[in-house]
Amino acid sequence: MPADDDNAAIMVRLDDLLHERRMTLTELAERVGLTLANLSILKTGKAKAIRFSTLAAICRELECQPGDLLFYDANE
Repeated sequence: MPADDDNAAIMVRLDDLLHERRMTLTELAERVGLTLANLSILKTGKAKAIRFSTLAAICRELECQPGDLLFYDANE
């Protein structure tokens, strides 16, 4: 999903990764210590920033690399 500002070319694949790992957003939120609302903002691409500690925790729990979660789309 694209972000709604100047960073519209940064896409978030959280939904895809959760589906691939058969994990719910609620379960991930509990595992990384975030509110469901904040994780939902990231999932929908509306986040304007992400802390490295949050990114690291998500990658730890989803067993992925940051590039699996975020990518740049030059066409957006």
